[in-house]
Amino acid sequence: MEISNGAGVSSDEDGTGGQNEICCLIEDGNKCRRPAGNASFSKRIQKTVQRKLKLSLDSLARTQFICDFHKSKIQSARSKRQRSMRHSDDSGDSDSESPEVDFSNLQMQTLRRYKKFFKVTTRPGMNKAQLADLISKHFRTIQVKEKEVLTYFIYSVKHNSNKNGYND
Repeated sequence: MEISNGAGVSSDEDGTGGQNEICCLIEDGNKCRRPAGNASFSKRIQKTVQRKLKLSLDSLARTQFICDFHKSKIQSARSKRQRSMRHSDDSGDSDSESPEVDFSNLQMQTLRRYKKFFKVTTRPGMNKAQLADLISKHFRTIQVKEKEVLTYFIYSVKHNSNKNGYND
C-alpha cells in the first residue's frame, strides 16, 4: 500500500517495495545505480523533476521506486518552490525581514491552541497541512512592536513568569 508524504513522493507502507531494485530515474543521461528505497515516483512531481532537476523516468525500469538520494533531492526542490510561492503571495512589505516559521512541524494540538488563542476562524474538518498553512498566513499578518516585546520578554525572563501564567 502506498502512502503519499505530501511532497509528491509516495512510500510503500509495508516496506517491501524496491527490494533488490535500482532507482528508476535517469540523471544527465545516465541511469541511477543507487538501490531503490521505499519511495515511488509520482506524476504530481513530474514537471519539477524534469524541469528543475533534469531527471527523467527510465521507461525500461520494472518499477517506479526511487533511491533515497533522489527522494531527498526532490523533496528539497519542492519545499524551496513552496517557500518561494509563499513569499510571492505575501501582501506585506517585501523589504521587511520576517522570519520563516514552518508550522507544519508543530503538533495538531499546538496548532489548535494557536487558533483558539488568536481566534482564527477556520472551516470545520481541516487537516493539519491546511491548518498549518492558514496559521502561517495569519502569523505573517501580526504586527509586532519590537521594543515592547523585547522589554516584556526580558522582564519575563528575569522574573520567571510570562503573560499566559505558565511558570516554570
